[in-house]
Amino acid sequence: MKVTVILKTTLIAMSIALAVCMVYLPGAVAQEESTEETDAASEEEAVELESVVVVGTRAKPRSVLDSAVPIDIVSNEAFEKQGGADLPDLLRTLVPSYNVNTQPISDASTVVRPANLRGLAPDHTLVLVNSKRRHRAAVIHWLGNGLSDGSQGPDLAPIPAIALQQVEVLRDGASAQYGSDAIAGVMNFRLKDNYEGGSIEFKPGIYQYGDGRQFALAGNIGLGGPNAWTSLSVEYGGADPTIRSVQRNDAIRLINAGNFSVKDPAQIWGQPIIENDVKLFANYGATITDTIEFYGHANYASKRVEGGFYFRNPNTRNGVFSPTGRDDTLLVGDLRGLTDEMADWEARKAAAEAAGEEFTELSPHDADDIPIVDDLPDPEKLQAVKNDPNLFNFQEMFPGGFTPRFGAYMWDSSVIVGVKGTAFGDTLDNDLTWDLSGSFGRNHADFFIFNTVNASLGPDTPTYFDPGDYIQTDYNLNFDVTYPLSDMVFLASGLEYRDEGFEIIEGERESHQIGPLAAQGFTAASNGFSGFSPVAAGKWYRSNVAMYLESEIRPIDPLLIALAVRGEQFEIFGSTLNYKAAANYKVTETMRLRGSYSTGFRAPTPGQQNTFNITTEYDFAKGDLVNKGTIPSTNPAVDVVTGKEDNSLDPETSNNFTGGFTVDILGVNFTVDFFDIRLKNRLSVSQHFQLTDAQKAQLISAGVTSAANLETFQFFINDFSTTTNGIDFVVTAPIPNGNLIAVYNFTNTTVTDHNPDTLDDHRIRELQENLPAHRGSLTVAQSITDAWGVLGRASYFSGWFDSEDYLQNPDVEGTGEYTGRVIFDLETTYAVGAGLTLTLGGRNILNTYPDENPNGADSVGNKYGQFSPFGFDGAYWYAKVGYSF
Repeated sequence: MKVTVILKTTLIAMSIALAVCMVYLPGAVAQEESTEETDAASEEEAVELESVVVVGTRAKPRSVLDSAVPIDIVSNEAFEKQGGADLPDLLRTLVPSYNVNTQPISDASTVVRPANLRGLAPDHTLVLVNSKRRHRAAVIHWLGNGLSDGSQGPDLAPIPAIALQQVEVLRDGASAQYGSDAIAGVMNFRLKDNYEGGSIEFKPGIYQYGDGRQFALAGNIGLGGPNAWTSLSVEYGGADPTIRSVQRNDAIRLINAGNFSVKDPAQIWGQPIIENDVKLFANYGATITDTIEFYGHANYASKRVEGGFYFRNPNTRNGVFSPTGRDDTLLVGDLRGLTDEMADWEARKAAAEAAGEEFTELSPHDADDIPIVDDLPDPEKLQAVKNDPNLFNFQEMFPGGFTPRFGAYMWDSSVIVGVKGTAFGDTLDNDLTWDLSGSFGRNHADFFIFNTVNASLGPDTPTYFDPGDYIQTDYNLNFDVTYPLSDMVFLASGLEYRDEGFEIIEGERESHQIGPLAAQGFTAASNGFSGFSPVAAGKWYRSNVAMYLESEIRPIDPLLIALAVRGEQFEIFGSTLNYKAAANYKVTETMRLRGSYSTGFRAPTPGQQNTFNITTEYDFAKGDLVNKGTIPSTNPAVDVVTGKEDNSLDPETSNNFTGGFTVDILGVNFTVDFFDIRLKNRLSVSQHFQLTDAQKAQLISAGVTSAANLETFQFFINDFSTTTNGIDFVVTAPIPNGNLIAVYNFTNTTVTDHNPDTLDDHRIRELQENLPAHRGSLTVAQSITDAWGVLGRASYFSGWFDSEDYLQNPDVEGTGEYTGRVIFDLETTYAVGAGLTLTLGGRNILNTYPDENPNGADSVGNKYGQFSPFGFDGAYWYAKVGYSF
């Protein structure tokens, strides 16, 4: 369908909807839109119901209770009343339907952690800053605890909390209003717009265990005046690692046998190292004329993140130390004829092939492998190999094995500029308004891995590798118009152009090279995270255009009706038309009913369509590490599995329904909302498939050199459907000298249809059970004196399923199932005077941990469930010094 056809269809559909509603409009008498007076709220209030919001509507801002859809408000003060500075962690405490957890050994997901709203993937939530779309992160979550696997959503960590005025969480589908990704909901981060004054805060903290020290120094200042202003925010911080490991039994056996080069713990489970975490955000504006304003915002962020990988046992790591993956022999490489010419091996091979001559890759491998007895290699034969310059074993470099360290240098930047004004009115609030804006966003991950090897290069291998980079870029151009036809009818329309790009930069040669010892059984490429080869590198772009129409109508004073329709044309996927209808009905002065129904969509990203990736994971059935790859769905190797010639991806589609009510009696506000999300053609990665020799050869001939090491592969699929439903409950109530807030969320996901050839029972269980179904919190804020206040919070997480721990011992009933927990936070603040405040607090003050993993020591050393929804580091104690001026 052509763009013109979409736009015509959109206009016709909207005109019919408006005409039907206009029949019921009173003709001559204009009625003023009822408004809600906002009660004074305590500074400690976390989730507000009567605050004014702009998300979910393009009409005048309104209170949450008067909105047709459920919206949570998180104030700036709520972020200040917590320890730590990472924005995703702060949101997890305040919004029960929002989940994010530690990703201790999850490749790039350790760098950019996946977050889930209402039980869906990170890229099912649209993120806005000042109502403008924010770019997504470059990281694709290959390891995201199942539910997030294959997703590519925005990164919230570059946003400093001190820059925020409030966060609006729209818990409803909004693709008809905002476009792709808004299936689970919308999060709008509203920046401070002060042009004078400011604040400074310093937050140090440490875990009760004695590690994981963190700090953040942040400040905000308003510059300029009412006609030209900038609100500038900056934050600098860092975090030390935590260690919550038990020594692996295989490492204990090595040490007991006399191998004292093995570290304790051999493998680290905990939070990563974060260094030089810089965040800058500027919100700015200026008055051009009485009816035209200039506005915009920009950000820059950078940091270094480093975490650990799995331990490489010096007796058993297949393709590095062992020829079989068992602990009976050590792999010995034969270097004869190559010792002095290793660096020229590729050049000599290429020259021979170009001349049509036979090239002998290696001398025959007739060296005996070294037998292992009682966990120690035969000392005489090991010494003989060390003394022979023609022979080599990796215990010469790493006698105690090794554990790779992986991470990335991250950069994030964006800039948005716009002008807005009125065509007929005297001020920006009157008559027809217009808004023209353009934006650019970029997220860059430069990966590194060290303390590892490319085993196929033998003794000439480097131990530090640059595997390459991921870069995501987004361009947006928007033009929006609003017009209040009368006090009863509000209209809005707009056009949008987007261009999204994804780039993979090739890694250094040694990170993906198949070296001369590969023929003898040594694995190629950087061990743990293979570098991006030339076939994986590239740039991909996709553009789309869209038009939307919205209206809000009050046919009678108690009833608000909101309608929206959006047509969108994608360069690759064709066209889509989505609509939304919502209503809010005031039953009495204290009670309102509300509900909505909408359709939605999400288009696969250029990264999801084109990316090759290889990771190393622990295969618990084999008891060893194996390489697992993700290949594009269009690769011929996929055709063999699916039996189809065309496995290209399609957009996801959804049907969203919400319904609920709000009550406001004597200052006690509570809302109850039910939601149901039917998602079709859902996008994720498939189960893993064994790679045949023919498929390996096929991938290698296509340039995927590291395919020689692959045990299994997966790919993106579009062939299953899910239903996610639940309920949200929010209560705020005043208490003497303070307030009380209770929030509860229940979310349940069911895979309703799937292709058993691509999605197995394990993947289904990951999608359904990897998040707690029940979340709740109770927050009480109390002023003891005019200068002294206390805040306490209890948070409940129901049980969850940890898919990685399940694989450690799947035959034992209950493995991977973790019971729920309640954790408590406490904070006290004292206002010294003259703008100075002192704060002491604790998160998880009872030092609560998740259940211990019964198989940790027997397998990979994780003492606790690695994907605990509240973490596994125990109590965190912090202080804060704040100064406002």
